[in-house]
Amino acid sequence: MTLEIPASHLDLVKRPIHGVLTTLMPDGQPQSSLVWCDYDGECVCVNTTLERQKGRNLQVNPRVSLLIVDPEDLSRYLSVRGDIELVWEGAVEHLDQITRAYTRYPQYYGYIYPLEQAVCETRVICRLHPKKITLDAIHR
Repeated sequence: MTLEIPASHLDLVKRPIHGVLTTLMPDGQPQSSLVWCDYDGECVCVNTTLERQKGRNLQVNPRVSLLIVDPEDLSRYLSVRGDIELVWEGAVEHLDQITRAYTRYPQYYGYIYPLEQAVCETRVICRLHPKKITLDAIHR
């Protein structure tokens, strides 16, 4: 069952605000990464590669936590826990879409990261299906 992001905090997943995604290492230790995220109408989405640590972790254990703090009001936040669904189709296009939202560049490879690296990486969209949503107490 996927929970809905409350309307009161939906802007935090629709605006280009960095989040902190925490995955679990094979030994159970948490591993956190600063990520770009967006919202597809049902799930918060992050883009990564299967070769990066978070991608390797997600292939073994899809359970994650994502924390997004409002940069304009640091007491306002959204915390989402749930399972990641990995989607290969459209992953590079999704990456370019969020690159344009977070930067002034038209695409990721060739601007943010070397173009040659694109053939060495397996891009995936990480769709976070919320099972637990926590909001700050002040802004509910």
